[in-house]
Amino acid sequence: MSSIDIYNLKVTACHGVLLEEKINRQPFYFDVSMKYDFTAAAKDDDLNLTLNYDEIMHSISDFCKDNTFNLIETLCHRTATMLMRKYPIDSVSITVKKPQAPVSLPFDNVSVTTNLTRTTALLSLGSNMGDRQAYLDNAIKRLQANQDINVQNVSAPFENPPYGGVAQLPFINMAVKLSTYLSPYELLEYIHLIESEAQRDRSVHWGDRTLDMDIIFYGDCVIDSEALTIPHPDYINRDFVLKPLKEIAPDFVCPLIKKRIRDL
Repeated sequence: MSSIDIYNLKVTACHGVLLEEKINRQPFYFDVSMKYDFTAAAKDDDLNLTLNYDEIMHSISDFCKDNTFNLIETLCHRTATMLMRKYPIDSVSITVKKPQAPVSLPFDNVSVTTNLTRTTALLSLGSNMGDRQAYLDNAIKRLQANQDINVQNVSAPFENPPYGGVAQLPFINMAVKLSTYLSPYELLEYIHLIESEAQRDRSVHWGDRTLDMDIIFYGDCVIDSEALTIPHPDYINRDFVLKPLKEIAPDFVCPLIKKRIRDL
């Protein structure tokens, strides 16, 4: 994948914790690297087929000037998010340098860097209470409404018996394929928000529920923490997870067992 890079873009703005930093403008310098396939533009020598770096630099400058943050970490991350939302780039790496930071020692600058990359995630959805399909459809709409998420494919609904020996009512299960630059934990937080809006009751483990949303895969990421496990544990033995996934992402390869979903 090719990239378009910008170095030392100077923007004079007000960012900092101290009062004088919020009032008096000072220089900030941006280094930006964007992954973007400009093969077609290079072949046809056509500006319309590539990124307009003049426009991008003005977008960065305007964003930096129009906002005021205490931390350059916030400035850096939110500038990266702005670019991902506004332009069809696959990933972005931004470094923000602050040469006039209020430090009492000699230095060239302080800087922070953030990286955002569009990643494919596969979700499993289920409901066995109330209007099951309505809960699932609304969850998908909530995913589509998030500007940091691009829903790419949705499976057909599948009716399944309850799983785990606790739930009593039959489920409808679906799968969703999406692209996002949210981190796995940010995606999990948003999923929990959607579940809460559906009055999800977590008091009984594996009990009946209005809405259950799980991250099965997040790219080739492997996570084993108290809050999140990816790939989702025991997915390989759950037909109600695999059947919808096979419909929408048959060639996705599990990062642990190195097999395509279609072959599981």
